[in-house]
Amino acid sequence: MTESYFETVEIGEQRETQARTVTEADVVNFAGVSGDFNHLHTDAETMGESDFGERIAHGMLVFSIATGLLWQSRSELERDAVVAFYGIDKVRFVGPTFIGDTIHVELEVIDKEERDHPVATGVVRYDIDVVTQDDDTVLSCEMLSLVT
Repeated sequence: MTESYFETVEIGEQRETQARTVTEADVVNFAGVSGDFNHLHTDAETMGESDFGERIAHGMLVFSIATGLLWQSRSELERDAVVAFYGIDKVRFVGPTFIGDTIHVELEVIDKEERDHPVATGVVRYDIDVVTQDDDTVLSCEMLSLVT
């Protein structure tokens, strides 16, 4: 019998995803989908005079991009093992992400816990940092996946 992803994943495993540039189209489309038209994201004139000096991407857009980068970085075994996104803890938006920033995700497996579940074997907890091309962390959190 083949070992499950839960059985093979090791606490302390680390990886880095590919990178992706945050575009103006991303920000505009996310504002439309989410309904979040806050001036921080949509008003170039006002934000040009702010301490940021320009518009910033929505924090939840950055988080959403991070989940996509994580999915793309997963092995076939890990993809097949995911039963559900189980949650996020300790989310902090620690710096701005600007249009044109290129971000990637750095992650480490920090815990795994068996669960009595009809489909899954347990929960894997990852420490996640979203990092820009300038090596600035803009988002940090713990992400949990329910896996087989």
